[in-house]
Amino acid sequence: MINWIRRQPAGIDPDDRAALLRQVAEGVHGVEALFDPSGRLLWISPSIERVTGFTPDDCLAADDVLALLVHESDRGYCQRMAAQVLEDGLPQDFELRFVRRDGLVAWVASHWRQVSGADGRPAGLRMSAEDIQSRKETEYKLLETVAELRRAQALREHYLLRSNDERQRLSALLNLIRLGILFIDQDGRVLYYNRAMLEIWRYPPDAHLIGTRDSVLQRTVAPLLAEPEAYFAHIAEVLGTHQRQSELYEFRLIDGRVVTDRSAVVEGTQEGHGIGRVWIYEDVTEARRISARLVELAERDPLTNLYNRRRFHEELDRMLADAVRRDSAVGLLGLDLDGFKPINDAFGHQAGDEVLIGLAEGVGRIVRRNEMFFRIGGDEFAVLIPDADRVAVSELASRLVEGVAALEFCFEGRVVGVTASIGIALYPDNGHDAEDLIAAADEAMYRSKAGGRNRWTLSARAAPESARMSADSSDEPDSRKD
Repeated sequence: MINWIRRQPAGIDPDDRAALLRQVAEGVHGVEALFDPSGRLLWISPSIERVTGFTPDDCLAADDVLALLVHESDRGYCQRMAAQVLEDGLPQDFELRFVRRDGLVAWVASHWRQVSGADGRPAGLRMSAEDIQSRKETEYKLLETVAELRRAQALREHYLLRSNDERQRLSALLNLIRLGILFIDQDGRVLYYNRAMLEIWRYPPDAHLIGTRDSVLQRTVAPLLAEPEAYFAHIAEVLGTHQRQSELYEFRLIDGRVVTDRSAVVEGTQEGHGIGRVWIYEDVTEARRISARLVELAERDPLTNLYNRRRFHEELDRMLADAVRRDSAVGLLGLDLDGFKPINDAFGHQAGDEVLIGLAEGVGRIVRRNEMFFRIGGDEFAVLIPDADRVAVSELASRLVEGVAALEFCFEGRVVGVTASIGIALYPDNGHDAEDLIAAADEAMYRSKAGGRNRWTLSARAAPESARMSADSSDEPDSRKD
């Protein structure tokens, strides 16, 4: 066995010496342990049972005492440090967690030292550890207390505004956020503002507004507002009606930015007695742009940028509801391309995409501002016309047939083109709801295809309540491009 005690006290019986050493070991408050150079436990103080619940015999019987005692999160680091002490002889001190027999953890401060044998060569390791669980619990409680104090601080912000020292600390925090904050006291003077408020309202960074009256602020920001009268009316309404907390209000600036404001009365120490009003401003320009883009992606065809089928049904329902209220008509043109599939098959999908894009641009130049052009899917398109009549929709259909036929595309040295077969349906002549109107336009479009394509056809379908009108329309011959 390694000679741990180099020098024996004289005059003491070996049995007495052993008993004395045993009493000393049992009286050790912390944990002491000795390891051989391979890392195997040779001896551990009885105090290990008080700290972990494991007896010294449990520890000595373990194949790997570190695996038994040290928490898995700390075990790898502990093993590396112990090996390093054995290698270079430099002591290491660090905190780690012991795993108790009952599954709980016990924090200890460990100290690792190299032990030399009689010949001065490394003979093993000594580990000393003090129980710091109480200190750790105190630290955790302190952290929880600090977190609770931080949460409570938010509820006391209006008190912090009364103290210049506290205001400086609060200002450092509020200057980091992107919301503009403006506090106006009961006399209508500026008591506080942050950096974001200056940026939103385009004040210079070194502007000094403390003590400035609200009327002066309005005069300085008026040139920035797209509709200053409306915004100042909103402020007057909030103040005039003594709203404790105003609703979110959105307004625009002349540079195109979109800003929102909300405000609330700041309560004083006396219940029901406000000491002023805080205004919160937020620049939502980017958020509105992203929102508009998402809406556009949801209702636009990604290839042609035309409105898609979803928007088509929404607009058709809206136009029909509006036509019912105003006793007006709605026209629907269903357009299907002739000769598109051969181009797609002969030259590939990229050529087909170019045809669809070219068609969208060409037809887009023909339809008027109040007429809406949609890509329903594949090579199917539709046009909605509010306040429509037969003459107007027939003229539009003729222009569309001629315009599509005039488009030319060149692929692999060959000039190709497509034509259009168009079906026309009118509300209320051919249907009273979206489903009937779409069916009537489809039927008319198929009649155009059956009649030779490259032409348009008025629907002959009668709406249920318009039998007389349908008779008139069925006698009318199809119109088509020769």
